[in-house]
Amino acid sequence: MTIAVGDKLPDLTLKERTPDGPADISTDALFKGRRVVLFAVPGAFTPTCSLNHLPGYLENRDAILAKGVDDIAVVAVNDHHVMGAWATSTGGAGKLRFLADWDAAFTKALGMDIDLSAGTLGVRSKRYSMLVEDGVVKSLNVEESPGQATVSGAAAMIEQL
Repeated sequence: MTIAVGDKLPDLTLKERTPDGPADISTDALFKGRRVVLFAVPGAFTPTCSLNHLPGYLENRDAILAKGVDDIAVVAVNDHHVMGAWATSTGGAGKLRFLADWDAAFTKALGMDIDLSAGTLGVRSKRYSMLVEDGVVKSLNVEESPGQATVSGAAAMIEQL
């Protein structure tokens, strides 16, 4: 079953690289009592993710936060080392949360997993964005193709805020 507007996100653990090393972050702690924009990419360092999807959120970070958003996070089925390196290489460290769904548990629980084995990527996340308020999905934007970042991009999210 795919997550839908009005659904509460499951409480699962993601990982995040911090200056003190890897840290567990529960989705309950991340979203409880907060307004968060979450977007998902099939993989860190992949072309559409690095050249289109992520840059839009970095460029529009202040505009999104100015609309009453507490945090912006990106999640991918990668390990925390890869997500941390991606944050550093893109200039996103300290600006967005880079969350690792290393075993795809969160992605699968949302019904957002996609098998990209034909492209040698294995099981990954569909490309999507959502606005989450106090753990409840308020808007959800899923791309038809993982190579596109339009309906899930920052400009589309700003219009929904």
